[in-house]
Amino acid sequence: MTETLHLAEALLPQGFARNVKLTVDDGFVTAVEPDAAPAGAGLRFAGIALPGMPNLHSHAFQRGMAGLSEGRGAPEDSFWTWREVMYRFLDRLDPEDVQAIAAQAFVEMLEGGFTALAEFHYLHHDRDGRAYANIATMGQAIASAAQETGLGLTLLPVLYRFGNFGQAPSVHGQRRFVNQRDAYQRLLEGSAAAIRDLPDARLGVAPHSLRAVALDDLGWVASLRPHDPVHIHVAEQVPEVEASLKITGRRPVELLMDTVPLDGRWCLIHATHLSDAERDGIALSGAVAGLCPITEASLGDGIFDGIRYAQAGGAYGVGSDSNIQIDAGAELRQLEYSQRLRDRRRALFAAEHASTGLALWQAACAGGARACGRAIGAIAPGHRADFVTLDADHPAILGKSGSEALDSAIFAANALPLRDVVVGGRSVVAEGRHIARDSVRARFAGVMRRLLAA
Repeated sequence: MTETLHLAEALLPQGFARNVKLTVDDGFVTAVEPDAAPAGAGLRFAGIALPGMPNLHSHAFQRGMAGLSEGRGAPEDSFWTWREVMYRFLDRLDPEDVQAIAAQAFVEMLEGGFTALAEFHYLHHDRDGRAYANIATMGQAIASAAQETGLGLTLLPVLYRFGNFGQAPSVHGQRRFVNQRDAYQRLLEGSAAAIRDLPDARLGVAPHSLRAVALDDLGWVASLRPHDPVHIHVAEQVPEVEASLKITGRRPVELLMDTVPLDGRWCLIHATHLSDAERDGIALSGAVAGLCPITEASLGDGIFDGIRYAQAGGAYGVGSDSNIQIDAGAELRQLEYSQRLRDRRRALFAAEHASTGLALWQAACAGGARACGRAIGAIAPGHRADFVTLDADHPAILGKSGSEALDSAIFAANALPLRDVVVGGRSVVAEGRHIARDSVRARFAGVMRRLLAA
């Protein structure tokens, strides 16, 4: 089915343009015509259209535990004490709970400027750690939530075998994650079936971390789907780096690069604590640094060396990870502000006499699209018709256009001031509200009241 859309102003690969006519066929843009009259367009969009932002890293179920980990642990609080809270929370979840929580997170992603998601999915089994009759039952819950909300999906079933470096046994809190190789292959087959009916969905693979798999698992996992994305957590925490050095004699990213050839299929999540050689090696490989600035700040991870990485030509994107706050603009703002706080300078991601917001949005769209393995992240022929529009009447951007409006939307609004969100040519958010917001929220509320009462 072919339709025509008209955008009052839009960010195209070559820059901002006005009166942009899009021809969309089966969810993909087939033609882009700037300076076109709106006559004949099926849908017309006011405001300023931006390519939809890919969310390259999320654990959807964690939206349900947002805010539950802010009490200080003893003797101190860290990522590792946060992880214990997470283990206790997921002990309660069944597939229907996961679907309800994921749908709520996905609605918030769409209302927050994300139009696609790479879901790093490691919650597989029942409460006792046994596989469901359909081993991909939890993956089906994620796919059903994406179907309900209209969010584009790259599903990344996670291989998780061990509890720590040195192939240490898994602990009780990890029992719902663990699969050996034969079960993981069945999980991939079931996950492929789960997303089969989703429009333009993609399946990738994800060794959880160097802590959770054997080194020879890395190449094996990547070979199972040789043309699809490969994501891995790496070098998020200083103790992780110290453990890697103690047990293997090498830093995590150094160990990863010595074990498998990195390329554009790979997305290294967090990659916070890097040597200069590791940082430049990732940049030269074509792999994507998957940054989750709000979660990394929440967990006290540290600050990714974004400026020198970008100067080396490194690709990056952003994700909402633990989903404590879901807003594409807020992730980009936190990324830029972290660099400013460390270096005590301003507008660090921008080129000289250029827009910081524009530089961040375009880079994160490109890196996120690569990490998702899909033709997204640009309003251009051959790309999925995914875009968002900024509300031109919002106080933060009144009277502004182009990069000035985008800068203000990211750095001067409490949340990204969105009006419309379109995914695959289909409108899913209008006037800032998702079309299924009320029904999704009601189901989420029932699940959360029951879980928290328990």
